[in-house]
Amino acid sequence: MDGSSPPTVEDARSFAGVPDGTERLWTPHRMAYIGGENKPSDPDDGEQCPFCSAQHRTDEDALIVHRGRVAYVILNLYPYNAGHLLVCPYRHVADYTELTDDEVREVAELTRTAMRVIRQVSAPAGFNLGMNQGPVAGAGIAAHLHQHVVPRWMGDANFLPIVGRTKAVPILLADTRRLYAEAWPEGDGSGGS
Repeated sequence: MDGSSPPTVEDARSFAGVPDGTERLWTPHRMAYIGGENKPSDPDDGEQCPFCSAQHRTDEDALIVHRGRVAYVILNLYPYNAGHLLVCPYRHVADYTELTDDEVREVAELTRTAMRVIRQVSAPAGFNLGMNQGPVAGAGIAAHLHQHVVPRWMGDANFLPIVGRTKAVPILLADTRRLYAEAWPEGDGSGGS
């Protein structure tokens, strides 16, 4: 550049998907969720909270896999991957540090059992586990803590979400819930049924 012509400004959208040394997980299928679909207008209102309201519905209707004593396991309605489970305390509490000792133990034990059940039913190659604490950290429902248990398979992140804006989930949520619930062990250590 000799300083006589203005710099060329390129539209960043033309670079989507171009390798640049940064690994990205593109999930455009989740835009409905990110945009607020089914989110409570008042996040602190337990009546509007999807995790609180799920507790009062049937397991089949709410996609609950297992009910423990102080926590329960539910399928994610907007899964990152097939079989994506959430482990939630019954109490409407936002922060991990607010959990009681009993809740910490049961959330941990239900997470371990969920991994065992998913391995038995679906044979994943690995898992992503985690809690997003606060909206800035990616929590869609930040007011009610939940632990993600996401099974992963080789090749499960393919071209479909990027090119076709489509996520291939090879099994219906209701079928996944039924299979996981049927495989859930009787004595899972959570104190629930």
